Amino acid sequence: MFDPPARLSYTAHLDSRRVGAARADPRHEPLPPCTQVNLGNAEAQQEGDATMNLDPTAFRDLNPGTRVLMGPGPSDVPARVLQALSAPCIGHLDPYFLSVMDETQSLLRFVFQTRNDLTIPVSGTGSAGMETCFVNLVEPGDEVAVCVNGVFGTRMCDIVTRIGARLIRIEAEWGKAVEPEVVREAIRGKGPKVLAFVHAETSTGVLTPVEDLAAIAREAGSLLLVDTVTSLGGMEVEVDRWGIDAVYSGTQKCLSCPPGLSPISLGPKAIQAIETRRHPVPSWYLDMTMVRSYWGADRKYHHTAPVNMVYALREALRIVAEEGLEARFARHRLHHRALVAGIEAMGLTLLVEQRRRLPMLNAVRIPEGCDDKRVRAALLNQFGLEIGGGLGPLAGKIWRIGLMGHACTARNVFLCLSALETVLRREKVPLQPGALEAAAAVYAET
Repeated sequence: MFDPPARLSYTAHLDSRRVGAARADPRHEPLPPCTQVNLGNAEAQQEGDATMNLDPTAFRDLNPGTRVLMGPGPSDVPARVLQALSAPCIGHLDPYFLSVMDETQSLLRFVFQTRNDLTIPVSGTGSAGMETCFVNLVEPGDEVAVCVNGVFGTRMCDIVTRIGARLIRIEAEWGKAVEPEVVREAIRGKGPKVLAFVHAETSTGVLTPVEDLAAIAREAGSLLLVDTVTSLGGMEVEVDRWGIDAVYSGTQKCLSCPPGLSPISLGPKAIQAIETRRHPVPSWYLDMTMVRSYWGADRKYHHTAPVNMVYALREALRIVAEEGLEARFARHRLHHRALVAGIEAMGLTLLVEQRRRLPMLNAVRIPEGCDDKRVRAALLNQFGLEIGGGLGPLAGKIWRIGLMGHACTARNVFLCLSALETVLRREKVPLQPGALEAAAAVYAET
């Protein structure tokens, strides 16, 4: 059990007797939503009453209900992680928290399969990790090659141009992997400072293998920057063996931690590039020349770390380590195979060819004439099941069904198949029988 020591904290006083009296008073009925807040008026302010009034009884207790999260993220969060998140908050320079930081870094190095010293969780979601890597490594005028086969490659391009770097945009069809020969030809004779791509493209369910692109980056003398937001903790990510110089991820997908942190790891070549910059890092908040002093031996204050989120990440990573990486990856592959077998048995098809499919994100083509939003609303409202829709040119064309981390179970596979079949039959979509049997047959093989 995660149990930081108690600390004494001084807080503002609230008269609980007055709050209790207000809740018990039947005159305190909720106002219509548009009139709950009274901002006062000029006359009241002139009379010295400039107070914003608000009725606290108009707000209900927080109760989002339980969902089965099988979309593109966030994923279901284990009770142990939620318990860690609710542990007592202590100072971000408290000796106990500093030890938690060290343990979190060790666990991150294990999951990333790296010995990189600068392996830390950035305060922010996966997009913060993306921006951290680019703003620290790239300067105005630098040449940067970005592979684009979905939404998140497109976002990489946006950041590159905002920095003022020269972009080499290497396009692939959405739903297809980026082919190494296309990349090699696109950068021939150019030698970009950075070659960047998305390992597991969340918007399409496509896997782009790392090793061939890593070889191309070495040939060109480029730093290799890889997005592993969706893949980390759900399939092989081997930073040192693959020769990745900069990598980032997110907590809310296969790590099954709430969103809010972005693990990153920067290797020796990336550190050298940062230390020899011609210009200051354009983002103060994400400047690793300063942030690393807080996560390193100096413990020099930069910004207040999200203490409880680090608790939660540490526990989520501990769960990954307890299961073991190979066992965890095998679990994702197994349940992916079962889900795909059931989907195809219905007569539905997947967007991505088999050898390039992600085990944790399945892109299912929406049957012709089927109302995408109505189906997803029915799954959520009637079965408590969340799946995702398509983005960009794939909006209204695919469903994105996640099998990530804690949500990657046989129970969820059968729930998804049965719920989807029920809703689609109600939508008059012609389906073939046998989806559950097909999934069960996959499990019977193991």
